[in-house]
Amino acid sequence: MKVQVKTLAAVDAGEIELSDAVFGKEPRLDILHRVVTWQLEKRRATARGARERSDVKRTGKKLGNQKGGGTARHGNRAAPQFIGGGKAHGPRVRDFNPGLNKKIRTLGLATALSVKAAEGKLIVLEDFTIGEAKTKAFLTVMAGLGITSGLFIDGAEVNTGFRQATSNVPHIDVLPAIGANVYDILNHDTLVLTRAAVTALEARVNG
Repeated sequence: MKVQVKTLAAVDAGEIELSDAVFGKEPRLDILHRVVTWQLEKRRATARGARERSDVKRTGKKLGNQKGGGTARHGNRAAPQFIGGGKAHGPRVRDFNPGLNKKIRTLGLATALSVKAAEGKLIVLEDFTIGEAKTKAFLTVMAGLGITSGLFIDGAEVNTGFRQATSNVPHIDVLPAIGANVYDILNHDTLVLTRAAVTALEARVNG
């Protein structure tokens, strides 16, 4: 498919041919769900494990006589009620690192890109060269392109001035092509790519 390329000033700058293998996939909600769930699961951080009763090395000798001592009939210093004893029902280290087939991850990325293209929420720009690295200048760009919530993806590296101009703007994120992911693409209303980003993403999906 062909898409009109614009500049940051919203001026036409030619056309670009998008690969149907990357931007023309059929929407697969099951694939998107699997990839997003996998991403969010990998973000989870496990708790620091506490030492429970079996992890504490304390005497297991009976503290006193069974009867007549005037105290409870304890049989182990590692019990949770003693200072230095094990933690009762404490936090445990858990594994939040699920696996997902690389083929599914790649298909998920292509599907997310295709969804944005099908919805008409994909904008391709010549580059992210901005005249002045100021928030005010970027807000003018957003108004010209009609963007309120957008993910901007550049090529191998993001333009430094553009990154600085966008750093204080809410609902705007900037990533290099290697950082493009399904969750961020779907979490923003508009997807904005440069020519370099299109080339890099097509190469990434096509292996």
